[in-house]
Amino acid sequence: MIATGNDEYGELLAQRIGQFIIDADANSGRSRQRAIGPSEVGEPCERQLSYKILDWPETNTNRDPIAAIIGTGFHMWMADQFEARQAPMPDGQPRYRIEERVTVREGHTPAGTLAGSSDLYDRLAMLNNDWKLVGKSSHDKYRRQGPGEKYRIQAHLYGLGQENAGHRPARVAVTFIGRHHELMVHVWSEPYNPQIAYDALARLDRIRDTAAGLELDQHPENWRMIPIPEKPNCRFCPWLKPGSDDLAAGCPGAPNPNAGASLQSLIA
Repeated sequence: MIATGNDEYGELLAQRIGQFIIDADANSGRSRQRAIGPSEVGEPCERQLSYKILDWPETNTNRDPIAAIIGTGFHMWMADQFEARQAPMPDGQPRYRIEERVTVREGHTPAGTLAGSSDLYDRLAMLNNDWKLVGKSSHDKYRRQGPGEKYRIQAHLYGLGQENAGHRPARVAVTFIGRHHELMVHVWSEPYNPQIAYDALARLDRIRDTAAGLELDQHPENWRMIPIPEKPNCRFCPWLKPGSDDLAAGCPGAPNPNAGASLQSLIA
């Protein structure tokens, strides 16, 4: 948190307001959610997913919440705008399903019930849409490279949730909206394919079974047997702990590829 003021009073007030925002976010429903949600299933890092599945104590508790807070506010605004534009379908039901809770899978499987709130389902277009408010560099990346597997899997998981609710989509979409001084909108979409969701759920079950079999609470050294991607996205990981050599106490993140070269140069 960066808090400044034009004088001592302003600085003190800025600190208090900033801490109020941090504390309020920490006690929000989003921050207190313990069960894994559709937005996390496609996470490439198996170690991060294992921490989440096992409800392992978080270590990276000083994450800046402002981007998520702004995103939540944007979702609320979009929900209000679509609600104001509701129109009945021929069956008399509303066209839009807005922030509807859907169940992707019931809790009879190893990784349990998986459910979440779908941003928007358009019954006329048979389209499930997810809003992502992102920075300019991220917006450019998603426009050039696509949504990545995590967001792609999330889209199809929500598609499966809509199908379970009796609304099989024809397509799924992720709409990236730039958090910038000008409006930038990029939509990625593809035909709904439930197999993508099933494969992601099977992977989740495998990770859960592996974590349970390693008995990590009794054998913390086994954390090293759970892999991380070659290029993990560690910055916002709740279990990031730079420099940690005890994975039960937190993950140090991606190894520094230059560490070996630096050591060799010192030896030379």
